[in-house]
Amino acid sequence: MKNIKHIIFDLGNVILNIEYQKTIIEFSKIGIIDAFSFYSQSAQNNIFNLLETGRISEYNFLIEVNKLCPKASHEQILMAWNALILDLPKKRISLIQKLKKDFSIYLLSNTNSIHIKEIIKKTGIKDYNSFYNLFNKVYYSHEIGLRKPNPEAFNIILNENKLDVNRVLFIDDSIQHIKSAREIGIKTHHLTKDQSIETIFPGIVQ
Repeated sequence: MKNIKHIIFDLGNVILNIEYQKTIIEFSKIGIIDAFSFYSQSAQNNIFNLLETGRISEYNFLIEVNKLCPKASHEQILMAWNALILDLPKKRISLIQKLKKDFSIYLLSNTNSIHIKEIIKKTGIKDYNSFYNLFNKVYYSHEIGLRKPNPEAFNIILNENKLDVNRVLFIDDSIQHIKSAREIGIKTHHLTKDQSIETIFPGIVQ
């Protein structure tokens, strides 16, 4: 952590618990053939890229997915898509609150308006707003029009906030995002399945 003054966090499986397999299973149940190839952590159908960069509406997303599972209702598709959203552990909120004393904190997430609505539903609007306001600034892919690993997603944060790239740490659980950040000079920590952000900041969370 020497010389680090700014931390960029990913959201899913770094702060928010998610489980891709739950959505894969639910997509299979409603008729998606080869649901793992359709959507997973490492690869996904382009329809998800369009949704997560704000280039397609929620309604048109549902229409496009429905073409691949014509017997499913829009409600079933939404339930399957949201199945991966789990919980937002309070101990991680506490960690970020403590880190704010010494670092500027940013959030950079590949996400979409459907999942944000589900997170708000699960946490409640008051707790969600408290979480959102923890960060110096939040960068959601569907709002900025860019997804990781596109290096421009990182450059937006660096440039808008005038951050010295040599003093920035990026934490993410997807190796392709880590590699992209490293290529533009950002220090990184790849959060593996046996780690949590509490374990990489020893002594901060009791």
